Amino acid sequence: MDLNTLYHRTVEAWADRVNAVGPDQWDRPTPCRDWTVSDLTNHVVGEDLWTAPLVNGSTIAEVGDRFDGDLVGDDPVRAALDAAMEATTAVAQRLPEGGTVQLSYGEEQLTEYVYQLATDHLVHSWDLAVATGGDTRLDPHLVSEVATWFAPREELYRGAGAIGPRGVSHGGAQGEMLAAFGRDAEWGATHAALARFSAAFGSGDVDAIMALMTDDCVFEATGPAPDGVRQEGADAVRAVWVEVFGQTRDAAFTEEESYAGGDRGVLRWRFDWTGDDGTPGHVRGADVLRFRDGKVCEKLSYVKG
Repeated sequence: MDLNTLYHRTVEAWADRVNAVGPDQWDRPTPCRDWTVSDLTNHVVGEDLWTAPLVNGSTIAEVGDRFDGDLVGDDPVRAALDAAMEATTAVAQRLPEGGTVQLSYGEEQLTEYVYQLATDHLVHSWDLAVATGGDTRLDPHLVSEVATWFAPREELYRGAGAIGPRGVSHGGAQGEMLAAFGRDAEWGATHAALARFSAAFGSGDVDAIMALMTDDCVFEATGPAPDGVRQEGADAVRAVWVEVFGQTRDAAFTEEESYAGGDRGVLRWRFDWTGDDGTPGHVRGADVLRFRDGKVCEKLSYVKG
């Protein structure tokens, strides 16, 4: 496939998914850890805004901080489509001339840069679709082109920290490509619910935590008894979180790792606090979670030590 055609079609795939985002979906979690739908869109908009000056010969220093911060404002769809149009126009004009561009790691061939852009748009179009319940099916021709280009580069990218550990493919060309980029092709409602729940604990917001738990939720904590301590029902569980966050100085939960599959999730975490004498303390543990209708109905906690 002609490189400009590949690039243009991947940007179209991205634009189609952005157009489908609902007004109440911008705060949803995505497969990109720590990025909401809005954050992900802002990232791609920034990439598109950088494209024109770079392909036209500007350096990183010359562009400076022009594209830092919030780039989507109150109309992320319009911002995304305008940036995409500007980028595709610039690439179509400059790509036939060849040459090089100046990237963060140094001089690079223009063709290599355009492959990078095409790949980012295709993968992030899937990220956006799966986060918002959109169309997650990628054009198999685009998948094949990107996978072929990326195969000899995968370990280099992973070694440089540009992508995470290889994901689970679940079979098929699209699944294999997503796995190469650290994705789980079956990322879905449970993954999203787990991400929201982890974020709520990280914020220490009891109302946000309970909004993500069912009315008949169950919480089991490690305790002196062989089977721990069990709390049943939203009121009893809420009382635990009120005590943890309201009576513990500098209470802070940090996610270390998470995994989801089916209606289950596993969350490894670290809990930090400051003692009455000013001495910091921490404990590490894991939750085994069960979800129902996008909410946690069972939280079984296990603590190290």
